[in-house]
Amino acid sequence: MMFTYYLRLAWISIIKHWGLSLVMITAIGLGIGASMTTVTVNYLMSANPIPHKSSQLYNVQLDSWDVNEPYNDDGSPPEQLTYGDGTYLMNAKKAFRQNIQAQANAVIEPEGDDALPFMVTARANSADFFTMFDVPFLYGSGWDASSDDNKQQVVVLNNETNQRVFGGENSVGKNIKIGGNYFKVVGVIDYWDPKPRFYDISTGAFNDSEEIFVPFSMIAEEKIGRSGNTNCWKPSGDGFQAFLNSECVWLQFWVELPNAQAKEEYMSFLGAYVEQQKALGRFERPINNRLNNVMEWLEQQQVVADDAIMMMTMSFMFLLVCLLNTVGLLLAKFIGKAPEIGLRQALGASRRTLFAQYIIESACIGIAGGLLGLVFAWLGLQGIASLYGDMLKGLTGLDSTMIVSAIGLAILTSIFAGLYPTWRACNVQPSQQLKSQ
Repeated sequence: MMFTYYLRLAWISIIKHWGLSLVMITAIGLGIGASMTTVTVNYLMSANPIPHKSSQLYNVQLDSWDVNEPYNDDGSPPEQLTYGDGTYLMNAKKAFRQNIQAQANAVIEPEGDDALPFMVTARANSADFFTMFDVPFLYGSGWDASSDDNKQQVVVLNNETNQRVFGGENSVGKNIKIGGNYFKVVGVIDYWDPKPRFYDISTGAFNDSEEIFVPFSMIAEEKIGRSGNTNCWKPSGDGFQAFLNSECVWLQFWVELPNAQAKEEYMSFLGAYVEQQKALGRFERPINNRLNNVMEWLEQQQVVADDAIMMMTMSFMFLLVCLLNTVGLLLAKFIGKAPEIGLRQALGASRRTLFAQYIIESACIGIAGGLLGLVFAWLGLQGIASLYGDMLKGLTGLDSTMIVSAIGLAILTSIFAGLYPTWRACNVQPSQQLKSQ
């Protein structure tokens, strides 16, 4: 086949001019490596964490902030809700599913004389959390709504905590001591670590998922310690109950709405609630209720930061510089073959044949550059991982999509870089070349 023949000619040419070929491969590799490093991080940061139902899950925002000063410069309402607003929406049960939640922390006290207490990250949430966010279970399941209503002391553990406390066995039905209180284990989560951590980005969109999960009522019952971001615009008063009754925003509220009609009805419900609160002297700012689905929420909260996008743009500009250098090197290489090209044309080789040969040679250089670029990209991602540590955990790996993209980009860019040099080489006048010889 002619294609195989052209591949053999390309290989011979690359080996014959190995120094020049190595420079071109390295230039393409550096450009691909730099661009794929930033593209991979941005790609993973902006990935849809729950693609099959992200359009049905909505974060709820209400603007209960100070009338004299907006919460955000762009006029958007607080990202979190007050305890009073969240519990009202939860008790109203106007959505198909609803989840009230907040970040928490706790100390687990294992049984045994030699066992030492240890701190864990926790999430206080309602029963629908596990179904809404498709949390996978290794043993058991989440608790039901009656456990929320009856303020039962139940807990769901992640697999690592279950390994640490119970040796990895099925611990459903057993008791575990958390902060001086005994909780009954109802489920053990299999590996679950969505990136971004869309359900709560208030304390870090790329933090790990929590180690234990307990009913939200455990915060009000003071059976577990509350943590996370808290913002207040007026004093809350003394005591924990005064804090719960305050205008401080510190919890997140999500609803699952299966269709557009359900969303419209829930927006109407929110509007009626705010109007009711206005009559009571709250919500003095203009009505600014918002429902954002998962991807809208991630975009609004700028999970992919502007500086990350700028870095990606700069890396593509570096790739362009590398390509321009490759164009110059290919031009020098192909024009240097002018006598050979002129002789082959005189012997009957068509311009199409010559064009195909040299474009294939450019593509071969691109493939080699792409493979080298993958090595550079891997090194770059490892450097980012060592620099940022757990902050970007899970965002510094090359998956199959990125590998294929890198090779494809290298081939396309090298072919593009080879178009002008190949065109110039194929327009050599054979008569002039033969006369000069």
